[in-house]
Amino acid sequence: MNRILVIEDDANVRANVLDLLEAEGFAGTGAATGQEGVELAVRQLPSLIICDVSMPGIDGYEVFEILSAQASTAVIPFIFLSARADRADVRRGMALGADDYVTKPFTRKELLDSIHARLRRRRTGEPGAAATATDAAPAPDARGAHTAGGDRIVVVDAAMKALFAQVDRIARGPISVLILGETGVGKEILAEEIHLRSGRKGRFIPLNCAALTESLLESELFGHEKGAFTGAIATKPGLFEAAEGGTLFLDEVGELPLMIQVKLLRVLEERKVLRVGGRSERSVDVRFIAATNRDVEQDVERGQFRSDLFYRLNGISMTVPPLRERDADIAPLARTFVAATCRSLQRGAVPRLGDEALALLTSYAWPGNIRELRNVLERAVLLCDGDELSPSHLPPKMSGRPPGAAAGETDPRAKLLHQIEEIERARIVDALARCANNQTQAAELLGISRRTLVTRLAQYDLPRPRKRGL
Repeated sequence: MNRILVIEDDANVRANVLDLLEAEGFAGTGAATGQEGVELAVRQLPSLIICDVSMPGIDGYEVFEILSAQASTAVIPFIFLSARADRADVRRGMALGADDYVTKPFTRKELLDSIHARLRRRRTGEPGAAATATDAAPAPDARGAHTAGGDRIVVVDAAMKALFAQVDRIARGPISVLILGETGVGKEILAEEIHLRSGRKGRFIPLNCAALTESLLESELFGHEKGAFTGAIATKPGLFEAAEGGTLFLDEVGELPLMIQVKLLRVLEERKVLRVGGRSERSVDVRFIAATNRDVEQDVERGQFRSDLFYRLNGISMTVPPLRERDADIAPLARTFVAATCRSLQRGAVPRLGDEALALLTSYAWPGNIRELRNVLERAVLLCDGDELSPSHLPPKMSGRPPGAAAGETDPRAKLLHQIEEIERARIVDALARCANNQTQAAELLGISRRTLVTRLAQYDLPRPRKRGL
């Protein structure tokens, strides 16, 4: 079934178009703003997009330019809707590369004829269909982005464009992929992009290998039969089976215990899994994508990671550059996070990113990469009462001022927030020291989950202890 995305700020028009699409057998999705439309488009990859021109915030032309900068969305047929029949507007829309321009008020037949024509051209490859991914040249300063789990990748930097071009070449093959890069650069988002372009019909299932103990990790991956261990009150399929026909993403694969590495290697070689407590193997059709911030080859030399598993996972490797090497991505990413935070807080007006604040953001080294940038912007929005984000809303370390100085004196919330962060960081360091770096015990001592502890370690740029036995 063809899915059509309708981006229209007028609720009545949006509802009428969606009703029309449903009556014609299409699956329709609605977006009330340009920003929401962009997010839905990159997440769902619809068969066709219908977009109003005049919308507050990001208008229809900007939506088209953003999506045209993405290889995955540049191929989607795009129809503009407008209440104006101005020839200049029509010429502008078509000059940008849109497939059609429908003027309001339109008849049912007019819109359906345009939709069917665009979908037919896309299927047959006739002239007038959307440009191919390789032909779609990004507009200057376009803000193409992909959303997953709240994270964003902005494809503006030249190195990132080259990386995404490589995704197109490898996505449809069965080869395993190993994604390398520092913590917080967006490895999971790249992995999901590979899955989205692969054509595989199954699910994309991510697993953080560092967030679970060895016994839980085995149960999560392989599943278990009823009665296999204390508490196994029912049969549970594992993630290998859940990802049937799709992709299993093993994040932080360098943290896998050796025993799990042995079992994972068997699955990679034989494409069969045996549930914990089970007696018969089950065949699986799963593509594997792994990611790590470690030097796995060095771990292989030290005997901390199996060489045969490394070679199986490393069918092809891709390295995501750190944010400090992607200056062109910082500003559009920052604006994206500001807008997303305002939406989550149901804050109507989105503050502008001031020039001084932007200068600090682009000059900062970003050891925590995109994850740190997101945290910084979420914090800034919380502290900002006006219509512009300034250096006073950013952490003191970014401007080189000591905590409590300058902006901290005028905004007591910034000082308090910094103090809270420092206290929490110190508590985590102390808990790990008291528990001999055992992350599970440290999490219990802190009263948080192990997954939350792993997230905090990354947030505060703390090195994560190696698992015992590696």
